[in-house]
Amino acid sequence: MSLPELVARARSGDRDALEDLLGVIRPLLVRRCSRFLPHIDDAEEAAQDALVAIARNLNGYTGSGSFEGWVTVIASNRARMTYRRLRRRAVESGAAELPETADPRTTSVVAGTRLDLMEALTELERSKPQVVEPFVLRDLGSLPYDEIAVITGTSLATVRERIHVARKFMRSALITKL
Repeated sequence: MSLPELVARARSGDRDALEDLLGVIRPLLVRRCSRFLPHIDDAEEAAQDALVAIARNLNGYTGSGSFEGWVTVIASNRARMTYRRLRRRAVESGAAELPETADPRTTSVVAGTRLDLMEALTELERSKPQVVEPFVLRDLGSLPYDEIAVITGTSLATVRERIHVARKFMRSALITKL
């Protein structure tokens, strides 16, 4: 059965189709979440949260963009929420304050890069929240510009401008961390 057929059947209340749909998209969600989170267990947790959110809100998918784009938005939001929760928990537990940059002696290059990326995304979200979603969908979710315009409800020119602004900010934020 094709993905659009699974989505339609799951939206109509077919529990088997919903279970199949969640099984089909789970690897995609884990991949999307692992782009944000350095540890696979954390990515799995965020993906599981995304699966629950998708199952609960499947009727919120309007079909105006691709289903993959819709689940990418949910997965990236859940991954960012998981990162913030983990960071807050580390601070609240009395752990030593988290370093501004990853320690290369104890952190893999990939994990350190992801931590730096999440810190820069957090800064971007604080200073320019309107550019975060298009940036995440394009550069981390690999969605085409026209689909991002549909998902965000903005023009193609606005999407391009927001991604440009976000990339410029991220480039500057990440270069200063080196």
